[in-house]
Parts: sequence; structure tokens; C-alpha cells
Amino acid sequence: MPAEYLPFTHDEYERRLAKVRRAMAVRDIDVLFVEDPSNMAWLTGYDGWSFYVHQGVVVFHDADPIWWGRSQDANGAVRTVWMANEDVIGYADHFVQSTVRHPMQDLAKRLRERGYAGKRVGLELENYYFSAKAYLVLKEELPEAEMIDATALVNWQRAVKSPEEIAFMRKAARISEKIVDGIVDRVEPGLNKNELVAEIYGDAIRGADGEWGDYAALVPLLPSGADASAPHLTWDGRPFRKGEATFFEISGCYRRYHAPFCRTVFLGKPPQEMLDAEKALAEGLEAGLEAAKAGNVAGDVARALFGSLERAGIKKEGRCGYPIGLSYPPDWGERTISFRKDDETLLEAGMTFHFMPGLWMADWGLEITESILIRENGAAECLCHRPRELIIKD
Repeated sequence: MPAEYLPFTHDEYERRLAKVRRAMAVRDIDVLFVEDPSNMAWLTGYDGWSFYVHQGVVVFHDADPIWWGRSQDANGAVRTVWMANEDVIGYADHFVQSTVRHPMQDLAKRLRERGYAGKRVGLELENYYFSAKAYLVLKEELPEAEMIDATALVNWQRAVKSPEEIAFMRKAARISEKIVDGIVDRVEPGLNKNELVAEIYGDAIRGADGEWGDYAALVPLLPSGADASAPHLTWDGRPFRKGEATFFEISGCYRRYHAPFCRTVFLGKPPQEMLDAEKALAEGLEAGLEAAKAGNVAGDVARALFGSLERAGIKKEGRCGYPIGLSYPPDWGERTISFRKDDETLLEAGMTFHFMPGLWMADWGLEITESILIRENGAAECLCHRPRELIIKD
């Protein structure tokens, strides 16, 4: 029997599967192997910390998908996927981290048995979870098959969220608010960073409004002072110090759905250049939110933000946002659309993004960000509801 505690209805999973099959047909892909755990969960409901070994979902045009993975994880699949038990297939443990055999040999055998030895096989080649060795072994085992780069094929089908997904993201946003409120209440000079991170995790996992919290795909990021010029530093045991700004990049997570949220706290009196940057960033965020509407393109958001910053004498390049939703470590982005000047992807109602215009200067950093929902009409909706400002604690 399928799992009883599925996040979504069978109809929702069928809708997703139909979208993927249409995309496969456009690419003339006969069978698709999906190894990204976020895509696996989106298609089947599978939820387990087993993505350190080879596993995946095989999508056919004319049959239910199969979950394929390590045999000891098959019981987890039976308890979390919507498909029948016979569609859960485990491979023997002697394939795991072996120097003489590889799990792709087992997958190739399964595909041959189903008549796909000489077909067009779609693979997520640019992916954290699909190795070069996996590709080489699969190609060697299926010499007559044509391997098709299907990187992000499923990711693109996830871009427009269903009402059910948006409801989960709103729950994640309430958790994000709780985390940030707890940070602001607790942070002070002399408090060791690891002690605050312990409280962050406590708030994240306890959840909010009666809903439990899941683990986020990214650990809390909280560099201070000159370290905040780097966007991806985590924490250590040193204390917070007066006269420094710390940005906090966190996300609440509910059933794998995220709502990233960043705020910056200055302990003491901030320098004028940071206050000027705060004002420019707040104005840029407003301009970007106005541009983030259905019918515009992703690049419009970046141009609105960067134009506002440039008028204040701040030059920023690169991207300032990315799509979010369901995700697993090491990243809560969906790796498709980017808010950058040259991205002409049309924005549609139901898309969700982390609008992330961080400023990382020579010796300080400032992050004020929003998780946003593109609406049918008007500016984007912010999923979290806290003032967009530098938070000052004397």
C-alpha cells in the first residue's frame, strides 16, 4: 500500500508527473532517471537522508515511476512514496561504496529488463548527486542507449507552485519569522555564536503556530564585522562584539518547503555608510518588488534593484534572487531562473523566489531579503512580515 502520511494528494502527484512527461516528450526522452532528492520528493513524496548513496526515481511515459535505491532505504521509500510497493526497488548493499562494482550496474540491468537498452535515457548530468563515475558506468553498461542531458528538466516543472505548495511555504515563513525574532531578542555582545545557533535550531525545529519544523537545506549563516564581507561563512565559538554588524541568513522549513529570510543586526552605533546603504537597499527592494509581477521578466527585477542602488552610488553585479520551494542539502534554490539583468524568463503567478540583494563590501556586509510570491496582479507578495531595515541594538 502507498504511504499514509503523504504531504500531497494523489491528484497533485499525477499533475506533476504529467508535466514532466510532457517535457520528456518535447525532448524525445524515452525514460528519465532523476537522482536529485528534491525532484525525487516532488515527484513521489520520498523523504529520507539517503542521498549520500546513489538512488533515484525512474519516470516512464506509460507506467508509474519506480523508486530505485539502496536496499536498506527501500523500507523508507515504502513509507513515504505514493506508488505501490512493487514500484520500490532496492539494490544489494555490496554495491555501496565498492571499489569493484557500482550501483549503476544494477540500474542498467533494470532498464535493460524493461526494454530501454537502446532508448533515449534522460539524466540530470549537472547535479550534486549524479557523479562522473555514475555516468561512465551507465554508459558502459548501456552502450546502445543514447544518454540525453536532462539537467533541470524536472526543476523547471516545479517553477509555478500549486496552492498546496504555497500553503506549505507560508508555514515555513511563520517559522522564519520566529527564528529572526528569537535572534533579535537574544543577540548581544559577549554571547558566543554557537550558543545563539543552538537557539536558532531550537526555534526552527519546534516550529510555529502549532506546525513542526523540518531541517533546512542550508545551515545558518551569520558572519560578523569584516567576515560579513563574505556571503557564505557559518559560525564558530567566538562572541558577538559591539561595533559590528552580523547578517543572519536562515530559513524556516516545513515538510521540505523553505522561506529563506535574512536580516542584519548591528550591536552599537552603525557607521553612516551602512545607514546610507540600508536606505538604498530598502528602496531597491521596493523597486524590485514592484517589478516582480506576472508578465514581466526576471531581468526586470534585477534592473529595478540595481538601478536604485546605482543612484545611491552602490554598484552591484550578478544575480539578486533565485527560485525556492522544496529542497534538500546543500542548497535551497531550485537552480533555474535567476534575478539578473540578462535573464528573460517570463514571470508567472505562483512562482516563488528568494529576493536576495546582499551587499558584501570590503569590510562589512548587509543582508535584507524577502521570500516572495508572484501574484496574478500587482507587486510580489512577501511571505514573511518584518520591517525591511537594519536592526540596531545599542
